[in-house]
Amino acid sequence: MLTPYLPYPLLSGGQIRTYNLLKQLAPKHEITLFSLIKHESEKQLIKQIAPYCKKVQVFRRSEKPFTLKNIFHTAISQYPFLVIRNRVAEVTDAVKTELMETQYDLIHAETFYMMPHLPKTNVPTILVEQTIEYSGYESYAKKAIWPVRGVLNLDINKIRRWEKHYWQIADRLIVMSHEDKKFITQHVSQPDKIDVVANGVDIDWFAQKTKQLPNSPTVLFVGTFNWLPNQEAVRFLVNQVWPLILQKLPRAQLMIVGNAPTTEVMTYTKKFPNITVQGGIPDIRDAFARAHILIAPVFDGKGTRYKILEAMASQTAIVATKTAVEGLGLTPNKQVLIADTAPDIAQHALELLTDNHKREQLAQAGLRFVTSHYDWSLISRKLDQIYQTIGEKT
Repeated sequence: MLTPYLPYPLLSGGQIRTYNLLKQLAPKHEITLFSLIKHESEKQLIKQIAPYCKKVQVFRRSEKPFTLKNIFHTAISQYPFLVIRNRVAEVTDAVKTELMETQYDLIHAETFYMMPHLPKTNVPTILVEQTIEYSGYESYAKKAIWPVRGVLNLDINKIRRWEKHYWQIADRLIVMSHEDKKFITQHVSQPDKIDVVANGVDIDWFAQKTKQLPNSPTVLFVGTFNWLPNQEAVRFLVNQVWPLILQKLPRAQLMIVGNAPTTEVMTYTKKFPNITVQGGIPDIRDAFARAHILIAPVFDGKGTRYKILEAMASQTAIVATKTAVEGLGLTPNKQVLIADTAPDIAQHALELLTDNHKREQLAQAGLRFVTSHYDWSLISRKLDQIYQTIGEKT
């Protein structure tokens, strides 16, 4: 298995997914994990992954993405910045050595931009697309000013070309939702090789923490801020939704939680005294325990939103856009309140913050739904079936 991150600590969606799948699959499979790291200090975290792997090897990539070296190589390369930033020559050499020394039944690559590390091989390859990368960047580029948009579009064209290329050459392709599968089906010659293995949540782990709600009505926003749709979502929440909530509920509090908060996100605490921003929180359950509701105003990007699954697992009522819950199978007004405009999102939020009974009904319905559909034990079973099918053919 190749990943562009070490699957610990559990700060991003990718880390959460990989860690839990490794944990569930370890009893049935011998897994060699190759991961990229940014800091030497991350090596001490290997011990958190080692119990679930036969072997773990890490490779250093540049700490910061926009280095002169990365920019220069992108300018002269056929590959996009996303690939250049995550490409480490030592990985390809290590994979070649590993395949020569050990007989493997399959290769599992998380994200298309890990695929360039693979040499030519007869070992079946699974590509997992946690999101459709070029689609998210296209949405961002449309909103950029012209000179920036022009540069972005050049790189996005590269992303689109290579992402679709690896969709074609992978033996199996795994996506997060039926919507993503429908989208990719239009661009591959063998749509029957696409499987949906959704993201999940550790229900038992979240159940270990009970709600400890503060006196002030508290709204939570959760998101990893190096993902562009989350930056746009929190900007929309703070600038357009939050003032409407404060007009009716001036004592309300907003907690913004997520890894790698940008400089802009950090300034929100000065804009409103009742906003707090916290970066890499050690235990995300603590944030959910103090939140009356979660607001997820996401408008761009594909994939499954962990924040939605975690909110339901922690019995937190949700107000979300259609995009934020796309592909999850939730029923509006039963497990989630859905709105796509600032006034409607604010209105739904105020309803839940002032009506304890309605908020509790929504939260309990969400818990029942996520328990029966998205527990990691259920999700990993589907991936295991795919592994076994491939293994039978090798």
